[in-house]
Amino acid sequence: MKKSLFFISLCLLLLSVQFAFAQAPKKINIEHSDFLDVDQATAPDAVLLTGNVKVNHDGVVLTCNKAYYFQKENYLKAFGNVQLVQGDTLFLNSKYAEYNGNMKKAFATGNAVMTSPDATLQTDTINFDRNVQEVFYNTKGTIVNKDNTLVSKSGRYYVEQKKFQFLTEVTITNPKYVIKSNHLDYYSNSGHTYLLGPSTITSKANYIYTEKGFYDTKKNLAHFLRKSYIKYDDRRIEGDSLYYNRNIEFASATRNVKITDSINKGIVKGHYAELYKLKDSMFVTKRAVAINLVEKDSVYIHGKKLMVTGKEGERILRAYNNVRFFKVDMSGKCDSIHSNSKTALTKLIGHPILWNGENQITGDVMHLIGDNNTKKLDSLKVLNNTFLVSRDTLGTGFNQVKGLNLFGKFRDGKLHDVDIIKNTEVIYYSRNDQNELVGIDKSVSSKINLILENNAIESITLFNNVDGDLFPEAELPENARKLRGLVWRGDERIKSKDDIFSPEDNEMNEKLIQEGKDQEAKDKDVPMKVRKETLNYDKKKPAAKPAITPKKK
Repeated sequence: MKKSLFFISLCLLLLSVQFAFAQAPKKINIEHSDFLDVDQATAPDAVLLTGNVKVNHDGVVLTCNKAYYFQKENYLKAFGNVQLVQGDTLFLNSKYAEYNGNMKKAFATGNAVMTSPDATLQTDTINFDRNVQEVFYNTKGTIVNKDNTLVSKSGRYYVEQKKFQFLTEVTITNPKYVIKSNHLDYYSNSGHTYLLGPSTITSKANYIYTEKGFYDTKKNLAHFLRKSYIKYDDRRIEGDSLYYNRNIEFASATRNVKITDSINKGIVKGHYAELYKLKDSMFVTKRAVAINLVEKDSVYIHGKKLMVTGKEGERILRAYNNVRFFKVDMSGKCDSIHSNSKTALTKLIGHPILWNGENQITGDVMHLIGDNNTKKLDSLKVLNNTFLVSRDTLGTGFNQVKGLNLFGKFRDGKLHDVDIIKNTEVIYYSRNDQNELVGIDKSVSSKINLILENNAIESITLFNNVDGDLFPEAELPENARKLRGLVWRGDERIKSKDDIFSPEDNEMNEKLIQEGKDQEAKDKDVPMKVRKETLNYDKKKPAAKPAITPKKK
């Protein structure tokens, strides 16, 4: 029993001794020195090494002109042409350096230069901790990496990851752009840059702001999150997630997208957008809406897809599939819209319907023409199968005007003078000033002129080959009070800017917004990776004025 205990104790003692030896720091090894001296007066307990000094310690080689080696402390002070080399990954040059063999830490100062295979750092003082393979400095430093020059007040370099980290003022200067940030991680071998705080990227082409972003400085590809936007001379692009390719000046945005035209004061919104700056083109979808300022009023245009092309002054807006639009005193629907800023012509294509005040206007072809000088609506043109209808203000009937073509003129942004020509027909409920029904006018003619005030019919005048009469209500049967082709679509009328969206659009909007919130929470502390490729205003309408009996000429 005693022998067994003795044997176990001996094994434990040997293991502890082996462990102690394993943990003991390695000594600095002097490989060469032209002269070796000991001067207790000048440097007590130190060995003076002079001339072509070369020492190594656990894989690090240090050379210099002169050094004091403190053997007991395993410490070295080096002077003149100091160079510390760690394999082929790090070269540290300076006028003066200190190296602690026990702690495996180095300190270099005086024109300190650190060189790695991918970058060179120049600063006054550099610290190197070999235990964690980190280099750090707290004096202004300049890092050169091929086309990129980084300047910062302080920084840290992770040797194994080849990563620079800056937590105070840092600037990356490239021939094409300048990056500024207070928190930036830069990988010297790949050129990948992570922006983790308020940061800007400035170039001749644009200005970028982000609070969380990724930029590949070699491929010129970027991905931005959190309060990010890209600003050109005439446009600003915002979104929860932005992708950018500087090589072809392409940008895409996802969720809560907003594109602002600073010159024309227009805004386009949606949940996905693509912009080709060099081609002057923009595509927006997923609850897309274009908001343009016309005569101090906003026009909202919604379609499944919106496309804007062309240079300033020559831009064309196209909206596709179930297009709806709204303006305070005008709204409408059609299959698609084509609007040309140069000609000031907007075409409503495919089953167009226009509501002007209480009036419903339909036809095969419908054009809105503006005036580029006044920036106001000038005229309306409706071709083939024109039909204008509105409800009788107090009764259940409909005021109707039918003809081949319609030509209208706007005054102060409101439709005022309207001519309907060829094979015109009218049914009109005529009332006096007390809103009493005088009779129902049913007539045909070659031309009809309407004068509107505040979007309500003020007067009706019939021209040429007029045939018809004013019938007492009791003498005109119900089936004779409607013109052929009458289709009242009042339940489809768009009464506010929110009505331009379908229930499906709103459902998708809520879903995407929630997805964005969930993704932001999920990615809050997750490192970024580059993406592959990537309103309650309802103005009250004034009451319509009673119309007068149509004039016949």
